[in-house]
Amino acid sequence: MKKLVLFALVIGNLAFGQTKKVVGSQVNWWGYKIAKTEASSHNGTVNLKAGNIVMKGNQVVGGTFVLDMTSLTSTDLKGEYQTKLNNHLKTGDFFEVEKHPTASYTITSVKKNNDKVYNYIVNGNLTVKGKTNPVSFPAKIAYSKGVVSLVSNKFTFDRQKFDIAYASTMQDVLVKDDIDMLVKVTAK
Repeated sequence: MKKLVLFALVIGNLAFGQTKKVVGSQVNWWGYKIAKTEASSHNGTVNLKAGNIVMKGNQVVGGTFVLDMTSLTSTDLKGEYQTKLNNHLKTGDFFEVEKHPTASYTITSVKKNNDKVYNYIVNGNLTVKGKTNPVSFPAKIAYSKGVVSLVSNKFTFDRQKFDIAYASTMQDVLVKDDIDMLVKVTAK
């Protein structure tokens, strides 16, 4: 009987996929002022609170990642200016962290890409401030000895689609709609 149950579990994992828990991550972001340049930008990090990648054989077929928005931090500033920017990003002008302490990304599909470095296109749904929109990005995905690594190329999403906006129209014009991100995840 034990062999039959074990056999059913193995077959189930092959048919429906195997879930790998995220054990390491790095999420970087860039926000821009009037012109989208390094000189007119802020950048930083946000921590991954939890995550998993679903494998079917050697292929990534799904996954979910939960971002801890309370950890949102700028890394281009120091001291008082860093504290001011960090606190401002967490207000209703931007991410409204008190009401929305997490954001999430759910992989809906992964397709081969012709790029030699970023060999896949990851398609999924990003949820920020209770708003969900599709976001896709190129990624280098590798699987070896039970460990999956997913490294995105820098990709962009439109903050306006998630109501990440200043309350004042004039101030909103000073901040570009693009937010760039780069994600590195390891799961096993």
